[in-house]
Amino acid sequence: MQDVATNSSINHIKVIMDPSKKKQYLADSPPSVVPLQIKPHFEALGKTEQLYSHYISKACFAGTRVVLRQVSPESEPLYDFIISLHKHCNGDYSKLKSKTGLNDEEMNQWLHYAAQFLGNAGNYKSFGDSKFIPRLAPEKIAALGKVSDASKHYEMCKDALYETKVEDLMHLGYPPQHLTTYYPESPEITKEEIAAIADFVKENGNILPENTRLKKLSSGDFELLIASAQTNPAKSDRDVSESSWTLDVEPVKGKKISLVYGDHAKEMEKIASFLAEAKKHSANEYQSDMHSEYVKSFKTGSMTAHVQSQRHWIKDKGPDVESNIGFIETYRDPHGIRGEWEGFVSMVNKERTKAFAHLVAEAPKNIKKLPWPAEFEKTFVAPDFTALEVLTFAGSGIPAGINIPNYDSVRQDPDGGFKNVSLSNVLSAKAPNEKVPFIKDEDMEVYKKYADAAFEVQVGLHELLGHGCGKILQETEPGKFNFDHKNPPISPITQKPVTSYYKPGETWGSVFGGMGPSYEECRAECVAMALCPDYSILQIFGFGNGQEDLHGEAGNVLYAAYLSMARAGVAALQFYNVDAKKWGQAHMQARHAILKVFLSEPEFCKLEYTKDDLSDLTIKLDRTKIATHGRPAVEKFLQKLQVYKATADLKAGKELYEGITSVDEWFATKVRPAVLAAAPPRKVFVQANTSIDGDKVVLKEYSATPEGLIQSYADRDYI
Repeated sequence: MQDVATNSSINHIKVIMDPSKKKQYLADSPPSVVPLQIKPHFEALGKTEQLYSHYISKACFAGTRVVLRQVSPESEPLYDFIISLHKHCNGDYSKLKSKTGLNDEEMNQWLHYAAQFLGNAGNYKSFGDSKFIPRLAPEKIAALGKVSDASKHYEMCKDALYETKVEDLMHLGYPPQHLTTYYPESPEITKEEIAAIADFVKENGNILPENTRLKKLSSGDFELLIASAQTNPAKSDRDVSESSWTLDVEPVKGKKISLVYGDHAKEMEKIASFLAEAKKHSANEYQSDMHSEYVKSFKTGSMTAHVQSQRHWIKDKGPDVESNIGFIETYRDPHGIRGEWEGFVSMVNKERTKAFAHLVAEAPKNIKKLPWPAEFEKTFVAPDFTALEVLTFAGSGIPAGINIPNYDSVRQDPDGGFKNVSLSNVLSAKAPNEKVPFIKDEDMEVYKKYADAAFEVQVGLHELLGHGCGKILQETEPGKFNFDHKNPPISPITQKPVTSYYKPGETWGSVFGGMGPSYEECRAECVAMALCPDYSILQIFGFGNGQEDLHGEAGNVLYAAYLSMARAGVAALQFYNVDAKKWGQAHMQARHAILKVFLSEPEFCKLEYTKDDLSDLTIKLDRTKIATHGRPAVEKFLQKLQVYKATADLKAGKELYEGITSVDEWFATKVRPAVLAAAPPRKVFVQANTSIDGDKVVLKEYSATPEGLIQSYADRDYI
């Protein structure tokens, strides 16, 4: 539990935080609650596909408690507190007001906090990794905590609801300075110990870390906790036959590390059970084989089985129902190797998918337009690229697009590859009257009209070509290389042969570590910015006729894309911790880097303001100089990102990326406060549920309100 002080009479913390600082941690009031609309797409499915979707949806949400445990120690009891209060009053909060003495404003503050909590699957923002705290006074929550059904849960989380003694603990990151639960009950574990054990895991090639947590014991020994339903899987089902080792490198030399199976055992058993049911309704052998491997992985903890599931998944081309599930993205582990639980199931939007199919067909030609020689590019294997309407996305947040699997062993394999998906109903979900700060009045009409279209172009290019391009130079096994080792490629940066590459057992993620996820997102975003000025590409998305038309529809989409990226780079400062000098969100750090690239060409882009507090800050971007200044600047930066990644040059990559994303005093003390003052609430999504009634699968949607969001979770009684 976090280090908090308590008042013995009402058991809430008494921490004095500067009010101006505390303001940035207060829960959104109100949060932006939007519906994830799915009904017509779900009802268009046949009965078999509906049953298939139903069981996968339940498997996804059955991992909710895993996500909660991955966020903070208090998140799981806080979830139970929210749900038990809702069930106690049966969703009638007027009754709860009468019982607890809260007034209308106070009850609304509770509902707003609860909705934001559920929308983030924890009390730290999924986008930004900073804690948010109730606006409701502690004594009022204490009154809610006296409700009989909820009191035991309140007692378990009451001391961690508000601000911590040390502000650094309001942010996720490496212990002991910041909070993390990827290293549970390990207050003394150090960054150096985490790194040393990560290196050990990397060298023992059959142990993949995505489904693990690491625990340091009081003896100084370590346990690697593996998510599995079984606490003692058969040796034949394990990825390694050994169960413990003595470490031989500092600072863990002489210490023992043991594999401990059964982390999240109850949840893994439920998930495996639901997926076994989904398998019965598979449309083809690829889906059936995929679910067999999923079940094995979640029962036994085998990540080898999960890798195999992804090989089957990428062969399942163009299904009517698309899904994926597991410990996928590593953004929130401070070391960047352990995955957060997520799962989704969705229906394919066939009309929108046609444009993506054209983009895939043109990909080899368009990849050649990127700023590096052919030796730095892999053979493009055409992936599935689909527009999806999401029924369920379980995890801490919902992205706009996905490019998976993340396993290099699958992505780099000519018989493997990846899939791209764009989440259409996530992209189109809107809250009424959303604020749009930092855009000039003269640009607002174009921005509002074309920003959604520009974002769809950006997501498509980012996911397919951004994450899908670029070779890593590798010694695949001792003495075998995927490039001409005797005549290595010439670096376009130094004009000399490259001297570094990935050694056997090394991966992009293991070499670049915690910086890797943001660096890769930046590379993918730069690919989108480098290619979207190509009018033939804009035509693929339905804009223009392929000819340059700077002030026509295609030109407006292009301008909106660059404006959106610049605006995101400014807004990114909301996710920067000034005191810790730490970014809290991988994508936003990436977008701030691109803003800096834009600003490096002052004739093209600048920030303008007249007021001392920068409350009228706007972006001045010259659309006539995108081709001559903006795009070339992006391409120069992108070339470095790719070459350093390709050659495992962590030193140069770190200098480049940490250098451009460092935040100087003006950005930290002038721009960031203006960003915080203008920041709109981030969207939280209300998702539907499915149930079986006789021989039918019934879809239930909910109102886009805090109460509707809470009810949707309360109805998932299997969590």
